[in-house]
Parts: sequence; C-alpha cells; structure tokens
Amino acid sequence: MRHAGKYRLGAVALLALALVAGCTERKERVLFDGNYYPGKARGEREDRRDFTATVRRAGRGIEGAQKAAVHEATRYCIENFGTSEIVWSGVAEGQEGPVYARSGDRLSVSGRCIIWK
Repeated sequence: MRHAGKYRLGAVALLALALVAGCTERKERVLFDGNYYPGKARGEREDRRDFTATVRRAGRGIEGAQKAAVHEATRYCIENFGTSEIVWSGVAEGQEGPVYARSGDRLSVSGRCIIWK
C-alpha cells in the first residue's frame, strides 16, 4: 500500500508539471491581428542562411499570417546568425518586402539572412 501512494504522488506531480509547461507555452505565443499562427523556419542544407519560414492557419486572416511568417523568418535569422536583416527570395527589382506562397492553410516566405563582416 505504501508504494501505491508514491505512484499517485508521482502522477500528480507529473500532471502538475505538464500543466505548468502548457501554460508557459501559451503565454509565449505571439498574436497577429488577434490570431495565433503556429510557425517554424528551416534553413537549407547547403547554406543555412537560406531559409523558408512557414505558418499554419492562414485562413484565419491572410494579413496576420503574413506578419507571422515575417516574424518567424526574422526570429530564425536572429537566433542563428545574430542579424535581423533579410534579403527576400523572389522579389522583383524595385519592389520591397517578401513574396508569399500559399498552399492550402499554410503560408510561406523564403529568404537569406544577411551577415555583415
């Protein structure tokens, strides 16, 4: 019987830890136009400065999804190279800003982190 109490206490502690971890994650979410767009950015194998940032749930609002994609891209460059300067892929000469690609409920943007030496 003494062992059953230890297991229950351990299970309660584990559950409490999981709940606290879940709350922390929610607090760290960044909202764009009032919505959360889960995202990630991945560097290319050949040169990690080249990347693609993708967000999901673009159907909640395209403008918010665009802002979220740029945020993911900027965060990727800062975390990996210490810079927020990006040259966006696919931008025609004379134009500014990123070019967005949409596939279903996902929105992506590609670019290259600029490192000044």
